[in-house]
Amino acid sequence: MRILVQRVARAQVTVEGNVVGAIGRGLLLLVGVRTGDTPAHAAWLAHKVAGLRVFADAEGKMNLDLGQAGGRALAVSQFTLYADATKGNRPSYIDAARPEAAQPLFEQFCALLEAALGTRVERGVFGADMQVELVNDGPVTILLER
Repeated sequence: MRILVQRVARAQVTVEGNVVGAIGRGLLLLVGVRTGDTPAHAAWLAHKVAGLRVFADAEGKMNLDLGQAGGRALAVSQFTLYADATKGNRPSYIDAARPEAAQPLFEQFCALLEAALGTRVERGVFGADMQVELVNDGPVTILLER
């Protein structure tokens, strides 16, 4: 699994003109699932995201995790994180898991992150055509992979 973590001042996901998930200060998580990923990958990444210290403390150092900073999370499924454009100009998505395998792992990741944070994780709609809006804070963007 790959997660592109973006610290945001705010973010939202819209599907067919309706806002389906929105947060203020927090983390926008673009989540890609690869063929062969397991529940153990989802658990490791949920634990890592929950403990990721990317928010400033009173001294201005990135020393607080999402819960300590009082932030929220918005997770969006993103199979294109496994795009391979090394040959030609049209990316291949052969490494991305099929939807029937990816969706349960995406949902498991979200549930485990909710348990770790003690708060709801907002979500996009798996497999939908989504419009994602964000105000990147910092910017802070980190790629996690397991």
